[in-house]
Amino acid sequence: MADQARSSWPVRLAFSGSRKSLRVSFDDGARFDIAYALLRRESPSAEVQGHGPGQKRAVPHADRVLVTGAEPVGRYAVRLVFDDGHDSGIYSWAYLRALGEASPAPQAG
Repeated sequence: MADQARSSWPVRLAFSGSRKSLRVSFDDGARFDIAYALLRRESPSAEVQGHGPGQKRAVPHADRVLVTGAEPVGRYAVRLVFDDGHDSGIYSWAYLRALGEASPAPQAG
């Protein structure tokens, strides 16, 4: 799947406050709903992941967060802004694909 993640491109990001999830649709037909809580807990930022192995920090309030903004980062990623003030995670398309594939309910087509 890693090769597919590198070659697929997102065609749509749809944020749902009521479902508390981000739907990512890729050009190969794959579509994933990723819970805001998972996005917040797995933020690729050093604030969450730390600076080395074993330094990941828990986000105890992750189940209550909402995404309040999203900004493109070049052509390779998106920076998400959460209502708890966290805004330093840059989610590459490959990382979003991996989170989607690991989510409980991936959707095809």
